[in-house]
Amino acid sequence: MAGRVLRTAVVGLAALAGMAALTAGPRLAVHADETTSPQNPQQLLHDMLQHESLPHTDLYEYTSDERSDRTGGHLWTERVVETGKGKIRRLLSEDGQPLSPERVATERRRLDAIAGDPAAFERAEAAQKNDEQHARQMLDSLPRGFLLENVTLNNGVWRMDYRPNPDYSPSGIEEHVLHGMSGWLTIDAHDMRLLHIEGKLAQDVTMGLGLINIRAGSNFASDRADQDGRWRTVMVHTDIRGHALIFKTISKSTDLTRRDFHYLESNLTIPEAVALLEK
Repeated sequence: MAGRVLRTAVVGLAALAGMAALTAGPRLAVHADETTSPQNPQQLLHDMLQHESLPHTDLYEYTSDERSDRTGGHLWTERVVETGKGKIRRLLSEDGQPLSPERVATERRRLDAIAGDPAAFERAEAAQKNDEQHARQMLDSLPRGFLLENVTLNNGVWRMDYRPNPDYSPSGIEEHVLHGMSGWLTIDAHDMRLLHIEGKLAQDVTMGLGLINIRAGSNFASDRADQDGRWRTVMVHTDIRGHALIFKTISKSTDLTRRDFHYLESNLTIPEAVALLEK
């Protein structure tokens, strides 16, 4: 129960952070300058979401530095190759130290297994794709669930604050957590793409007749950047704390940065992606 609640709450935070569904997309010409009067914040947010919803089929290879529950709290540096079926990773170092020969051999066996059975890899990635679709729906709820205010335009960047809309009734676990968040976001005024978003839970969120509690202070942040005309998520931070079922602690922490992006052909197969990582 606690694990499922935590997972769905984190998926919702991922939506706001732009780390799941919104990883890439083409540049469009949308112009703004410093003389532009701050427009209706709801319309500004709507325009950004319209651009973020554009199809993004481009694939990249990049380096990822991640410390999270997935890495057991260690800092993993990985080379990642995107395919149309999911991301394939190769571990390069842990906590800044090279891998032992035994661990290098283990990584090669794991990658060889992926290349030898692409269908199994696709099945494992299918759940993540479902999460991404759900995350997109959560991001779309932002205009309804929050009040947007203090809109400014400086140096080609829109900035606005957001806080919970007291007239909005969240309908699910993720929305209850998200609806307690307050924070701010920035939007590139030229491309109308999300640049930065962060939020913090102002007070505890209690669900399930008090059996589940997400603590005040839980927070998230994300940065996105234009990489050769395509928008990519380059930083993600989440820190969720709480309790479930009286005795079990909920904990979810992620610190992730991505760098060294290289464009790949969109028809890259899974065995080809593995071969690229094994070079």
